[in-house]
Amino acid sequence: MATKPITDPFVLHACELLSSVGPCMVKRMFGGYGLSVDGMNLGLIAWDTLYLKTNADTEPQWLAAGGEPFVYEAKGKPMKLNYHKPPAEALESPALMLPWARLAMVAALAARGPKSAGKKRSPAA
Repeated sequence: MATKPITDPFVLHACELLSSVGPCMVKRMFGGYGLSVDGMNLGLIAWDTLYLKTNADTEPQWLAAGGEPFVYEAKGKPMKLNYHKPPAEALESPALMLPWARLAMVAALAARGPKSAGKKRSPAA
């Protein structure tokens, strides 16, 4: 069964904005979309809003620019993920999105962690 092509104009625009850091791929997920570059999750679109990957090191820059965090409700409690809205003006062009896309890439690379040759096994008791 073939997947339907993604035709949502906002999703395609968001992917174009992120293409300044590499080829953007879109995947449907949880009623929204996941956006990735080089196999790394950089963003998501939920409720027609773009959120980009953040972490504890980059979050202060997002908050200083007014970037609201991605929050959803699970079991009656608000849950926050490490994604924030970029500034509204960044949605105007890939050039204006570039610094925010780069910050998302920094967070995505940090989430990937160091590549290891394999997991160490604990000695059998």
